[in-house]
Amino acid sequence: MKKILIVEDELNMVNGLEDNLEFEGYEVDTAMEGSSGLQKIQENRYDLILLDVMLPEISGFDICKTARKEGINTPIILLTAKGEEIDKVLGLELGADDYITKPFSLRELLARIKAILRRAPAGKAESVESEFIRIGNISVNFKNYLALEGTNEIKMSYKEFEILHYLYMNAGKIIQRDDLMSDVWGIEYDISTRTVDNFILKLRQKIEVDPNNPKIILTVHGIGYKMILC
Repeated sequence: MKKILIVEDELNMVNGLEDNLEFEGYEVDTAMEGSSGLQKIQENRYDLILLDVMLPEISGFDICKTARKEGINTPIILLTAKGEEIDKVLGLELGADDYITKPFSLRELLARIKAILRRAPAGKAESVESEFIRIGNISVNFKNYLALEGTNEIKMSYKEFEILHYLYMNAGKIIQRDDLMSDVWGIEYDISTRTVDNFILKLRQKIEVDPNNPKIILTVHGIGYKMILC
């Protein structure tokens, strides 16, 4: 049974989400303050986290940022009443995998949860015996969402792995930004080209010898990107 953590300070929403998710067959845990939510994320293993942005004590943005710094790669969906693009971009840049703006339909939320859970492993990355692929400065295990530079683990969000894997599977081809947005995020998500560019920048900082002069993920001006593998 998949386990979902809800971190939300509105009691009616917590109760409603908990009832509906349990009806769908998920095991549900809850927290109503930022500090208790972060503690649960650090101490337990979840398959997905629903994280409100505006929380008492610690914001959802800060929780997301802290979790990713600690190597917790559990998929995070931000729940936010803010619809401005800058808030959406900030959440994704901090390591969130998706966002949904309040008020939202339960059907839409469940669809996004199911889409992420079909693909995503949860918890902290662990050492595993499986094949690694060398991409620039790092070795990547896409199956287990693990990236290493030498013997040191490189912190990467779930979405960074997805983008890198998409580029790797299409190495040598010119990938349009629209293709990345539709194939990685899905056509139902309101993702801007700026968001894509910011993720590419973060990936270059991890894999390129000189991120300012990339040799692996190249920009095709006016179109998108192209991965070159030696």
